[in-house]
Amino acid sequence: QVQLVESGGGSVQAGGSLRLSCAASGWTYSSCMAWFRQAPGKEREGVATIARDGKTTYTDSVKGRFTISKTAVPDMLYLQMNSLKPEDTAMYYCAAVVCSRGSSPGLGRSEYTYWGQGTQVTVSS
Repeated sequence: QVQLVESGGGSVQAGGSLRLSCAASGWTYSSCMAWFRQAPGKEREGVATIARDGKTTYTDSVKGRFTISKTAVPDMLYLQMNSLKPEDTAMYYCAAVVCSRGSSPGLGRSEYTYWGQGTQVTVSS
């Protein structure tokens, strides 16, 4: 069982930065992890993924602005968000799925088994 708790959300002006954190417990050493977001009235979309070997992927709209990373001790997942835009406003979720070494996690919501409760990010213009 994997448990995930997000923090670090808040309100920021356009062009600003935030760093989201996800405290993980359970079988995260054997998990692929990701950040998703959901804006009001929209589908939950994948933002960034990180594989067990540290390989990362990003959705096009955040490439060059967001960076996903993780640490083993403490067991944390991060999302550094720079040059924030109003369209980045959403609830951000941490997600995980048990995966094999060498696999490349995707950005599809259905690929992930474990989810946190979310942290709100609001970007004003």
